[in-house]
Amino acid sequence: MKNNKFNSLEDLKSLIPADYVAEKESEEETVEELENQHIEAHLSKKGRGGKTVTLLKGIKGDDQQIKTLAKEIKTFLGVGGSLKDGEIIIQGDYREKIIDFLVNKGHKVKRVGG
Repeated sequence: MKNNKFNSLEDLKSLIPADYVAEKESEEETVEELENQHIEAHLSKKGRGGKTVTLLKGIKGDDQQIKTLAKEIKTFLGVGGSLKDGEIIIQGDYREKIIDFLVNKGHKVKRVGG
C-alpha cells in the first residue's frame, strides 16, 4: 500500500463504539416564499465610487424571506449583491434580467429611472 498520510487515521476507528449511530443533521427550516408583490427596480451610482448597482425596493416580508430572494437572484445572475435596510442591492445593471426573473415568479416589477 502506498504511504498515504491518511492511513494512520485507520487506527482511530477502534475508538468509536460498535453501536454508535451518527446524529442526523437538522434539516434547514423551510422559508415561506414571498407573496406576489409590487417591486421597484432602480439603477444607482450614488455613493458607490461610480459603480452601477441595481436596487430592488418595496419588498415586504421578513428578513429571511428577503434574504432568500436575494440569494436566488444573485445565483440566477451569477453576480454579487447584498441586503441593506430591506432593499436588495445587486452589483451591475441587471434590471431587465431581474424584472424577467421576478415576473416569472409572479411579482409585479416597475422599472424606475434610467
